[in-house]
Amino acid sequence: MNNHKRKWWGYFFIGPQLIGLLAFSLIPLVSLFVLSFMEWDGFGTVEFIGFTNYIQQFNHPHFITALWNTVYYSILVIPGGIIAALLVALALNKVKGKEVYRVFYFMPVVTSAVSIGVIWMWLLNSDFGLINQLLGYIGIDGPAWLVNTDLVLPSIAGLSIWWGLGTNMVIFLAGLQGISRSYYEAAEIDGANAFQKFRHITMPLLSPTTFFVAIMAVITSFQVFDQAYVMTQGGPGKASYTLVYHIYDRAFDRFTFGASAASAMVLFAIILVFTLIQFSVSRKWVHYEDGGK
Repeated sequence: MNNHKRKWWGYFFIGPQLIGLLAFSLIPLVSLFVLSFMEWDGFGTVEFIGFTNYIQQFNHPHFITALWNTVYYSILVIPGGIIAALLVALALNKVKGKEVYRVFYFMPVVTSAVSIGVIWMWLLNSDFGLINQLLGYIGIDGPAWLVNTDLVLPSIAGLSIWWGLGTNMVIFLAGLQGISRSYYEAAEIDGANAFQKFRHITMPLLSPTTFFVAIMAVITSFQVFDQAYVMTQGGPGKASYTLVYHIYDRAFDRFTFGASAASAMVLFAIILVFTLIQFSVSRKWVHYEDGGK
């Protein structure tokens, strides 16, 4: 087969993916960007209003609240989820029957968001929830997890860490299994203890996996919506009102699609900036680990 035919066969196989990317990602993104400069209620005429939607959103108290709530939630979930998944993966990497444990930890991931939300609403119920009942057995008066404005976001963050634990654990476990045992054997000969092996072998060789998990954690945490919608409807008092909830509210409750599109573009920009920062930090870390070469 000559190079010309190889080229067209390559286009044939990647064509469906390119069409899907164009139809379901690139065109909607460009349309969203254009809509963010318009005023439209979903039914009438579309009117160009420039940057008015962006200005109004940054001056809107609900948008500022949603932005702060999303950042606060992400601060709780991203490091908490990565650390928890890494610890579980390290524990499972050394036990027999890790495949069975992996299935059990991964089961919540394939459960629908509504089901997870309903179950955790019961677990966190202040009157008859299982968590408060267990706390009562040891003499602790459990709080109103989903009603207290100070506890509602940490409660949802705890749910999200548990829900995403299986995915991140499997990724970390795959990374750990890709590290050759010979590195640890050489370190043991040199007298390295467990912490030293973790610091100088596991973490550097696991850095690409950690970077991937961190990128996905940033994307998913800033897009949190299902948990807040099902469990609290953004309450109490907008305490769990997130950016995606704000986008939903502007579009499908108030029918201000231009304002909703502007908020969505701000969210896209935030995720893009954080991702680029992570890429930059990752390159510097690899450069440092390579001795600055």
